[in-house]
Amino acid sequence: MISPIDSTVHVRYLVDDVQAAIDFYTDHLGFTANTTFLPAFADVRRGNLRLLLSGPASSAGRAMPDGRRPEPGGWNRIHLLVDDIDAEVARLRAAGISFRSEVVRGPGGRQIVLDDPAGNPVELFQPADS
Repeated sequence: MISPIDSTVHVRYLVDDVQAAIDFYTDHLGFTANTTFLPAFADVRRGNLRLLLSGPASSAGRAMPDGRRPEPGGWNRIHLLVDDIDAEVARLRAAGISFRSEVVRGPGGRQIVLDDPAGNPVELFQPADS
């Protein structure tokens, strides 16, 4: 049975380099390092989000029974709220961060997608009412 008590959201990202992922999330996106088992695994936290960073040497990186190997990337992503998306984009671009898109506006607000060092997407979102 899944525990209804845990208020933490746990998300696993596969990464190529666990230390590079720790540095990216702590230096640029306001996460704090939690546990570290280099080179295989670490986790970082931001509020109620625990991001599990699993490298190729982790159990999450092992091949599936059919031979497929889990890998970073895709389009599913964590969604981080920001107060001023233009200021955040400028700050991150100045730090050399790569973006998949430009800022786009939708009915709920504005968003942009950037990549972590392994190519996993992160969405920054400024709600329309901000």
